[in-house]
Amino acid sequence: MDATNFDLSTTGPAPQFVLVVHRPSAMVLRMGKANRAALEKIAASFRALSEPTRLAILQELKPGPKTVNQLVESVGLSQANISKQLGILRDAGFLAREQRGTSAHYSISDHMVMDLCTLVCDRLNKQALASLETFSI
Repeated sequence: MDATNFDLSTTGPAPQFVLVVHRPSAMVLRMGKANRAALEKIAASFRALSEPTRLAILQELKPGPKTVNQLVESVGLSQANISKQLGILRDAGFLAREQRGTSAHYSISDHMVMDLCTLVCDRLNKQALASLETFSI
């Protein structure tokens, strides 16, 4: 097994991220104990996903890029609210913005965010199925 250490800290004790390669097509990133600054960055990423409107926007962008006006129409909220939420997702690094003429087109720039959403949905679906009561004769 091949392992590589990454030091992502700027000062103080370094959080250790170990990249473990089990086979060429599958890489797993495991996090050791992180310092407070690293934990804050991780928490900020999760906070960006903690609002239902932002999740609705990601859901709408999953098939491909959309303009702000298309998102306003499909999500059903004001342009100001959609723009604010797009800014938060973009600042978190999840979205890209491309200006085409007078329209801004948004797309998912880091598809890892959809993998994370799938993991959460799978967990919730398993919990829902486990809580179902079944009967048979």
